[in-house]
Amino acid sequence: MNGRALLAWNLRRVRVAAGVSQERLAADAGVDRAYLGGLERQAENPTVDLLDRVAAALSVPLGELFVQPAPDAEPPQPLRGGRRRN
Repeated sequence: MNGRALLAWNLRRVRVAAGVSQERLAADAGVDRAYLGGLERQAENPTVDLLDRVAAALSVPLGELFVQPAPDAEPPQPLRGGRRRN
């Protein structure tokens, strides 16, 4: 798995496990939501500074975004879409 794929996999894995939407994470990390979506689609090439902000917003160490998944691991599923009701 290349670096962008590994980052995309782990970013979605950690974000979904925390129950955080792309929109919320983008706001917390100070980045555009579309850019964050591009990271999860392997379409963007982030700086280390940006990854530091994303990891901090997720309350995980930077290395957590580069954990090698098990060979038989299922890809992380996206959060259920739509607005939440109060």
